[in-house]
Amino acid sequence: MTAGVLSSSGSSGRRWLVAALVLFVAQIAILYAMGRVPICECGYIKLFEPEVNSSGNSQHLGDWYVPSHIIHGFLFYGLGWLILRRASVPARFSLAVLIEAAWEIAENSPVIIDRYRTATMALGYSGDSIINSAMDTVFMALGFLFAARAPVWLTVCIALFFELFTGWLIRDNLTLNVLMLVWPVDAIKVWQNAL
Repeated sequence: MTAGVLSSSGSSGRRWLVAALVLFVAQIAILYAMGRVPICECGYIKLFEPEVNSSGNSQHLGDWYVPSHIIHGFLFYGLGWLILRRASVPARFSLAVLIEAAWEIAENSPVIIDRYRTATMALGYSGDSIINSAMDTVFMALGFLFAARAPVWLTVCIALFFELFTGWLIRDNLTLNVLMLVWPVDAIKVWQNAL
């Protein structure tokens, strides 16, 4: 599936994929230089951290924010299609990796970490481990590749399902996360913290 989508442009496509890989490695290197911990300070790596309000959230390979990162991939595919219609899928993929890597770096800056602590339900948030941040980018990439192959209606239905399911299960999702980061609503914060 992925080989067909990303190899559509021959050597030019390979160059864009190398660019995406370089961006991914740069993301990891910058996070390391920022002092982010490589893995959870607990000393081990879990496949999935089921507790949202725990010290393990955003520290392991996956957590309940994986659906949000997959939706990032859906959205970045759509954005690339809108603004770079003539560009190859690998070129759009590189743009998606650039945006996600930039967000992962910004999200782990002291300013955004403090904003999460004060404005959202993430009261004890201390930032992502490097492995969690890297996996967030991988999940975005999987979302992008899915959106590149799937019908639009299916991609939209999955995004809506993810949003509704995580909103119901953990009282947070991509929409609420962005809203509370940009324009906090006290009533939503109270509702989220009642979990």
